[in-house]
Amino acid sequence: MDALSQSLHSYLVTLAYQGGTHEQEHQLEHLLALLYPEDEQALISYYGLFGQPRLALQEIARKRGESPEQTMAAIDKSIRKIAVTPEWEQVVSIKAENS
Repeated sequence: MDALSQSLHSYLVTLAYQGGTHEQEHQLEHLLALLYPEDEQALISYYGLFGQPRLALQEIARKRGESPEQTMAAIDKSIRKIAVTPEWEQVVSIKAENS
């Protein structure tokens, strides 16, 4: 995982475990809207975002009709897709300002 993708992954893990502000969740909704609905749902389920339960990779793969390897590849691709957007850069700059 490259540095941009790792940064987004860490952000998603933090939001999933610690929760986020209304603004952070709103920003995340906009980021996830950049994805196809099935990929958006896979990320929500994988990380347990927005109060949803975190699902095992095998369960997400079963729901998608894929192997776990295919699902993980789709999740990685989705993270990379978001991590290179100006929208993610904006979230990063806001995070830096608030630190």
